[in-house]
Amino acid sequence: MISPETIALVKERTDLVALIGETVRLTRRGRSFVGLCPFHKEKSPSFHVNPERGFYHCFGCKEKGSAVDFVMKIDGNTFVEAIHALAERSGIEIVDTFTDAERREAQSARKAKEDLYEVNRQVASFFVHQLRGGPASPPHPLARYAREELSRRGLPLPHEGEVTSPIADALQAFWVGYAPYGWDALGNYLRQQGISTLQAERLGLLVPRSSGSGYYDRFRHRLMFAVTDVMGRVIAFSGRSLPEPTPAELGALKLQGPSADADNAPAKYINSPETPIYKKGEHLFGLHQARHAIRQRGEAILVEGNFDVVALHARGVAHAIAPLGTAFTVAQARLIKRFAPSVVLLFDGDAAGRKATRAARTPCREAGLNARVAVLSAGLDPDELARQKGPEAIERLVSGARGLLEHLIDETLEDNSFRGASLPDQMARIKAVASLLSEEDDMDLRLMGKLYADRVSSKLVISGRSPTDLRQLERIVDDALARGPRSRGVQGSWRQESGGSGAGGPNDFRANGPDHAFAPEPPLSREEQIRRAILGAVLDFPELLVDLEVMPALEVLEGDVALAVVAARRHFIPEKGLAADEFLAQISSAIHSFAAGRLAAPGFEGADEARAELLENARKLRRLTLKRANAAVVHQLEKGETMGDVASEESLLREVQRRAREKLGLS
Repeated sequence: MISPETIALVKERTDLVALIGETVRLTRRGRSFVGLCPFHKEKSPSFHVNPERGFYHCFGCKEKGSAVDFVMKIDGNTFVEAIHALAERSGIEIVDTFTDAERREAQSARKAKEDLYEVNRQVASFFVHQLRGGPASPPHPLARYAREELSRRGLPLPHEGEVTSPIADALQAFWVGYAPYGWDALGNYLRQQGISTLQAERLGLLVPRSSGSGYYDRFRHRLMFAVTDVMGRVIAFSGRSLPEPTPAELGALKLQGPSADADNAPAKYINSPETPIYKKGEHLFGLHQARHAIRQRGEAILVEGNFDVVALHARGVAHAIAPLGTAFTVAQARLIKRFAPSVVLLFDGDAAGRKATRAARTPCREAGLNARVAVLSAGLDPDELARQKGPEAIERLVSGARGLLEHLIDETLEDNSFRGASLPDQMARIKAVASLLSEEDDMDLRLMGKLYADRVSSKLVISGRSPTDLRQLERIVDDALARGPRSRGVQGSWRQESGGSGAGGPNDFRANGPDHAFAPEPPLSREEQIRRAILGAVLDFPELLVDLEVMPALEVLEGDVALAVVAARRHFIPEKGLAADEFLAQISSAIHSFAAGRLAAPGFEGADEARAELLENARKLRRLTLKRANAAVVHQLEKGETMGDVASEESLLREVQRRAREKLGLS
């Protein structure tokens, strides 16, 4: 474990404005800096960074934290990874609390993984060089097949000396390369670099021969894509098949490889097997390249194939990612959720795409990820649509995406297929809709789903179905809703949207999109407003906590604010200031957002001004408290709650007089 002293030193030494300024354009405003929030889409800056406290807060989406939190959220790092990254940035040596044996074991494991990352990086560079060539050597003579495939897809390699372009940037970002034809081109390269065959085998780059000794290359004559983790480290590869070279070409180059025939066609895609640094269900293709765009847009676009991702990025749709040739998993859904609350499913317009859309519902629900569906025409994929009609067509399709539940209901009760189905099939579909609704956790969404199901099924009357069918549908759905949602331990996060582009009135329901409005704070009483104003002054200048005149004035506080002042005293050190993270961890959730906002954006420029306002607010609060208490006494007298006890009545009257003198400052 990393020592607490090292964590504190990392936070203290990190220039938060410089760190965040690499992602957000910041402008000074008073004692803090402001900019457009990197965590949600906004037009007016509500994101504040306070260099004195090493703390940021967004008044829109309520994201907040220290430099460590920022690196974790922006780059998707774990806590330990974020500490290491910031420590390296500030030149701080990491001090841990391991025993010597544990430290040696941890260092050995980390070194072994770092070696594997480095081997993959070198291999990615090798594939890129085989495709592009370099100053000292030309590209592989058969790499023209890879270049032709790229050109066919509208992604030509840049010419020598050509100014950079979005296409060139995308091809470079995804390490697009060529795996040479033959059995051992990569193996020979690895041996020349002094890389052991054991390491290459562990990474799935070389495969042991079935007979005899030695290895052969896993990837041969393929267009290659490097798979990176969220930190940008190369963890695996994906290779797409290419047309077979002619016998004349192979003869001229003296190359041999596996014989190809119609009955033994190579797989369209070959992916790396799972390795010590790669678990395919835990990563997403393109997430490292897309993470900032996903943050800005508030949603990701999930497509099926690697080529779709690269093609969309090359055309400016930079928030596209793919699930790496496997079914979409809960781990992948949770990975998306670290960067955005929503995902748009943009799968191919074929049976496999429809099946993948249905299968994505469970991972999205388990991860609490809002899901919408954009539907492509039959036989079309995102790459083809972007080539034919440009990125605007993709954007239009995505902006018109519907909620996943709405899509699934519509697909199940689709007019033509439902009418042409047998009675048992129709009943099965009705029960499938009921099952969809009963599984939802959010009652609002379930009820909106029922309304939508009713609206869709009403078409059956127009199409000649009998009212009996509708009543049966209604009864089955009502029964499903009455049973309640099936427990799965994760609260859904869907809501009805009543406005914005594409809203269809009361029957339109979608997941929260990137432009959703944030719920307003409930109104506060006058007394609570004054209490928070006092707390705000303390948070602006914590040194007021030890001011001899201020200390008794704070005794008028009560409730969550009073406890927050106690927490502030506990975590205030005159030489270092208030420890923001530790303080926020100790206070009530009811005032958490207020306190975080005040830490990031102080309201007072000077301590004297804050002190004067605090004392004045304390006097106001005392007067209001006395007034309330006095009203309670008078109410008791008026109701005769002393039950004719003259002594009690006189005691209450004396209390009213005492409070009146106190209010006037006479006692």
